[in-house]
Amino acid sequence: MRRHLPGCRAAAVMWIAWLAVSPVSFAADTAPPSVLVQVAPVARHSLKETVTAFGRVQPDPDQATSITLKRAGMVSLLSVRLGQRVKAGQALLQFDTAPDALMQFQQAEAAANFARSDVERVQRLFKEQLATREQLAAARRGLRDAEARLHAQREVGNDRVKQVIHAPFAGIIAQLSVSRGQRVPADTAAMLLASHDALVVPLGLEQEDAVRVRSGQAVALASVFRPGVRVASRVGDVHAMVNPQTHLVDVYVRVPKKAADGLVLGEAMRGVITLNEKQVLAVPRSAVLRDDRGAYVFIVRDGRAHRVDVGTGLQADGYVSVSGEIKEGDSAITVGNYELTDGMAVRETAP
Repeated sequence: MRRHLPGCRAAAVMWIAWLAVSPVSFAADTAPPSVLVQVAPVARHSLKETVTAFGRVQPDPDQATSITLKRAGMVSLLSVRLGQRVKAGQALLQFDTAPDALMQFQQAEAAANFARSDVERVQRLFKEQLATREQLAAARRGLRDAEARLHAQREVGNDRVKQVIHAPFAGIIAQLSVSRGQRVPADTAAMLLASHDALVVPLGLEQEDAVRVRSGQAVALASVFRPGVRVASRVGDVHAMVNPQTHLVDVYVRVPKKAADGLVLGEAMRGVITLNEKQVLAVPRSAVLRDDRGAYVFIVRDGRAHRVDVGTGLQADGYVSVSGEIKEGDSAITVGNYELTDGMAVRETAP
């Protein structure tokens, strides 16, 4: 007669218990795997193709005036500084005429007086038939020439010992080339007066971007160091050459008058130029994946992820335009798509 050891009986009990629970474990192990994902609808969006460039606020050259000292002399008083705002009629500087220039006026004035007396003398002789008609004509011609030279001397101001030069309009001293006590030759540009409400921003673009820019395209300007300062404008002129200093192509953007008061000359600006704007079918950028076959998106259909190969286009504001076997209203997977394979079960969750 056989005897069963207590240890054998215990092992048999454990074996029976394992058989009782094993079907449940097998069922759990054979459940299809699924991935937790977030989705976004495929929808139509207005996307802009843009290019970004940088520049600095400058006076509009069409609205700036050079204050030129037409005669030689000395700046005896300078009343303004670089960058200063001035009012129309405000004194800018006092100028003393050089002695040589004064002497030129005096000589021209003496020559005109002599020519005037000579005409009177020849006229008396002509009446007495002691001078010919040709001599009278020559005397009158000499007077005209002498008076023209005298007028030219007055035009450049050689008849004035001192002169105070005033601002012809309200503006900003954009350039200053003289200092108090400085002696200057004739035709010296003393300063540049720019209209304070006529400003431009020349933006520097790479050549491949500049060829796509056209006059009239929308530009969003923003101050680099004051992001809250924003100006809406449009492209003015696109230069047809590379700036030799910056090696970029200059694109001029005019600042509207109502926005000019909020800017200062030399302020660094960022400009975003809108090259193109279209209504397109788009998905969030995170929904688009790429491999050796190209770009693709996972779409949720019947609780499963289905790979859809797509073509991509414009990218803006976090969206990418897509084309292919994809339609408006599809649910594109935006989070968790890196873990997926075609046909895998998914569970959607809110962002």
